[in-house]
Amino acid sequence: MSTDLIKQLRMLEDMKSAISSLQAKIAVAFDLAQREEQTSAGIPASERGQGVAAQVALARRESPNKGSRLLGLARALVTEMPHTMAALQNGRLNEWRATLLVKETACLSIEDRCAVDEELSADTGTFDGAGDRAIIAAAKAAAYRRDPRSVTQRAAHAASERHVSLRPAPDTMTYLTALLPVAQGVAAYAALTRDADTARSRGDDRSRGQVMADTLVERITGTPNGYTGIDLQIVMTDRTLFQGDTEPARLAGYGIVPAGWARSFIGAAGTDPGPEPGNATQLEAASVAPQEPGFDVWLRRLYTAPGTGELVAADSKARLFPAGMRQFIETRDHTCRTPYCDAPIRHIDHILPWANSGPTSLSNGAGLCERCNHTKENPGWNAKPAAGSRHTIHVTTPTGHTYQSKAPPLPGHIRTTTAQASAGTPSPPRTAPT
Repeated sequence: MSTDLIKQLRMLEDMKSAISSLQAKIAVAFDLAQREEQTSAGIPASERGQGVAAQVALARRESPNKGSRLLGLARALVTEMPHTMAALQNGRLNEWRATLLVKETACLSIEDRCAVDEELSADTGTFDGAGDRAIIAAAKAAAYRRDPRSVTQRAAHAASERHVSLRPAPDTMTYLTALLPVAQGVAAYAALTRDADTARSRGDDRSRGQVMADTLVERITGTPNGYTGIDLQIVMTDRTLFQGDTEPARLAGYGIVPAGWARSFIGAAGTDPGPEPGNATQLEAASVAPQEPGFDVWLRRLYTAPGTGELVAADSKARLFPAGMRQFIETRDHTCRTPYCDAPIRHIDHILPWANSGPTSLSNGAGLCERCNHTKENPGWNAKPAAGSRHTIHVTTPTGHTYQSKAPPLPGHIRTTTAQASAGTPSPPRTAPT
């Protein structure tokens, strides 16, 4: 019995690899078909192929950024690396390890890349029992033997790709990651280590890692707690804020956080919320005394529509979204509104274009990352607001396929609508970001 189950697992893994190779072939064929159609439509050569990666991403339920990598992988496998493609097709490589080989040979000419592909073919036993690091090492060594100058130039170019990123971690923690040139990264780590060792030698009871983390925050923000002058934007219901409710809150740039953590952070326990308002269409702000010294907390009340959880809307006759409306949309959308894309919002743009009489309104505004905002301007792309319990957008690609995007539910929406359904009375839920 156990033997058969393992055989089934291996068979399914081989099938996944074979399917990945077929997807690569289809992606390349789709790219060629789109370019031919764009040529027939008279689109300039410099603009052909734009938006193809985004369509591949939507079809595979991936972000546009991942779609570009998938299309690049497909082109390399189909046109330049037949041996790696064969290894993927017969199950000796999975899609991720094929991606590693493509990535490590990206700096080579087509001729050198083909030569490395042949050198590392499955027939040589390169992939037998090899993990990710072994495959990367083999590809790097083979690439360097073929063209050491290109590999060296690639290392020099890598410094231009330095950046800092943020992603959630469990238990209201987060990963702040910096990709740096090796000398700078080692120097920064050495400085934090030195300060931690000094603090520990003076009797600091924090662990070495805690001192390093606290020192990093203090040096970047200029304050010990790191909060002063920073707009953190915690979104929670009034019940969570003032009545000890367990409905989770949402922290901009992070995601869902526990109710108790949010209350503790802003020090709002026991604060009087004031009189219960009716259906309101304005924003109100009030100061709250925080438990943590050294930073101020301001509350802004946002009132949501009964039964739907939608934030109250307002129109503007201006082409550009006013600051208040921009903040409203950023709070509502949280991340880029393109389906499957959760990149940070960089642009607030019209869903129906302003040039086509699209109004500057909350219902016709959407938060987008820079890439997706440019992609939707390509020929054949269309978007329009749609009816729904939450703000909804329908995105149509040049092939006529339509994808739906809904704004993420605000804290309290599910509990509020459930309570209303059982009681049969419309009470206006309120959401308060800090």
